[in-house]
Amino acid sequence: MGVAESLPCVRLNLILSVAALLAFNLCGPAGFGDLQVPAAYDLVTFGADRAVEWRPPDKLAEGAVRFATVRAWSGVIGVSISYHLAERGVKTTVVDRAGIASCASGKAGGFLARNWNTGTPTDELSQKSFDMHEEVAKKLSLSSYRRLKCQSVAVDGTGAKPAGAKLKNLEWTDLGVRGSRLMGDESTIAQVHPKELCDAMWSHSEQQGSKFIKGVVETLCYEEGDSGRHIVGVVVDGHKIAADVVILSMGPWGEVLQQAVPACGMLGVKYHSVLMRSGRVLNEAVFFSGLGDPEVYPRNDGNHYVTGFPDPPRVVKEIPGEVEVREEMCSRLVKTMQQVSSEMADAEVTTKQSCYLPFTRDSVPCMGKAPKHDNVYVATGHGCWGILLSLASGKAISELIVDGKTTSISLDPFDPKRFG
Repeated sequence: MGVAESLPCVRLNLILSVAALLAFNLCGPAGFGDLQVPAAYDLVTFGADRAVEWRPPDKLAEGAVRFATVRAWSGVIGVSISYHLAERGVKTTVVDRAGIASCASGKAGGFLARNWNTGTPTDELSQKSFDMHEEVAKKLSLSSYRRLKCQSVAVDGTGAKPAGAKLKNLEWTDLGVRGSRLMGDESTIAQVHPKELCDAMWSHSEQQGSKFIKGVVETLCYEEGDSGRHIVGVVVDGHKIAADVVILSMGPWGEVLQQAVPACGMLGVKYHSVLMRSGRVLNEAVFFSGLGDPEVYPRNDGNHYVTGFPDPPRVVKEIPGEVEVREEMCSRLVKTMQQVSSEMADAEVTTKQSCYLPFTRDSVPCMGKAPKHDNVYVATGHGCWGILLSLASGKAISELIVDGKTTSISLDPFDPKRFG
């Protein structure tokens, strides 16, 4: 279904007060209802073939801020931005060709580690976001969020059961074990089902008036005669949609992003994963050393998320929502689990899937205002830590849009200006 069919009148370009959300109704005849706009506000509504424009007085009322946002993808980073903007009273319009969290954000493991990025540019971001996950999980009543332990386990692939001393501290890994060490306990390790997180944040945003458009963002629209600093909208499935602020959070699909930040070429790393059920809920995540170094994140619904064996980084050509799942990779994951755990020998495989993790060329997230633009923001490239970093990233970008600066965390290490 195209944009014109699914959304007869796209509601955008709404000037909002930071303190309060402007209520309006566009549900009357021909898609335009009675519209009452305070003197400090400007509304432009684009339909499929016409536009209605109300022009404000020359000077906006003190404290009024002019924006509605169009966001060009609906993964966990973009949904988090939408959620935090909704918390500030700002409606967003989300555009995605496949739906909310249809790619990596719905298929990732949801593993959260508070202090595993020490000494890297994402250290502060990781710790802030880890703490926020518990807060948001409570607020949104997420059933999948929990704390757990994590072990690093060295295995040799023999399938032999070692002496009891080597298994003393392990919950379910019991075959071919050469040694283990604790990587974190309930104070620093947690997990959440990323699809539940995304759906809950988006539901909250929708309740505040945000909208979803299913479609493909084809290009950015610049103001006529402008040198390239100001975006007036985007083209979705051939239809121009006006916007006051554009947020590009498109994961590894970087064609539109490169219009705003040409040197920020995105790469995707493809991972396969399977979900296995062994008959009980496990409470210990495991990072294996050996047999290709797979990773296992047991969930509190009885499923055990198994992943590993990534493809090399590449420019992604596969279509979002239609990423190929290779049977041989899934079979390899299952076979590996049977080599390290007698409990997994007869485990049921409930899901086989794959997704791309988004990386910038320097493997550091790209977040902030796009260079040489005054109303375009970028938030992408979070790699394997996208779920962990999503909440602090979304909050910081929302602050940058609403307040013109961030107060919760510094985005300096992630500034898109580094790409020119």
